[in-house]
Amino acid sequence: MLVLGIDPGLTRCGVGVVTGRPGGSCSLVAVEVVRTPSDADLPDRLLALDRRLGELVAEHAPDAVAVERVFSQHNTQTVIGTAQASAVAVLAGARAGLPVTTYTPSEAKAAITGSGTADKAQVTAMVTRLLRLADPPRPADAADALALAICHIWRGSAKARLAAAAGGGARSGRGWGGRR
Repeated sequence: MLVLGIDPGLTRCGVGVVTGRPGGSCSLVAVEVVRTPSDADLPDRLLALDRRLGELVAEHAPDAVAVERVFSQHNTQTVIGTAQASAVAVLAGARAGLPVTTYTPSEAKAAITGSGTADKAQVTAMVTRLLRLADPPRPADAADALALAICHIWRGSAKARLAAAAGGGARSGRGWGGRR
């Protein structure tokens, strides 16, 4: 399974592509941070993010997309920008007809470290170890995107089977916008 993980952000959007199988090891395919200038107009920033994410989906042809679910933050302006970037990320996968699944930060942390309260340094250390990387991915947005991709490889298929067994139907079991 090839998964494109996205840690959405308007200024820095982490993107990690990982291959692996449930219960098995994972390997790094690609990682980058898409950046948009904070002084640019919002529509231009969202368009730049949309274009680059679309290019990455086309380039890597993943089986699925995993996006970090937006959570409440104290800074309203930051959460709005993150939510807008998240919508662009979900749209990139849906536009390609891919299943898109969102994970909370604590779900991804628990999948990678065993603790939903792990800090960024712990997540980065485990991603580095799990993917057998010589150097930790930087910045943290890159490590978070890789953690989301690994999380989906390890938990996504089980999550889909549980949803299907509960009668959630194809849409619930396959995330947003399954293959058409």
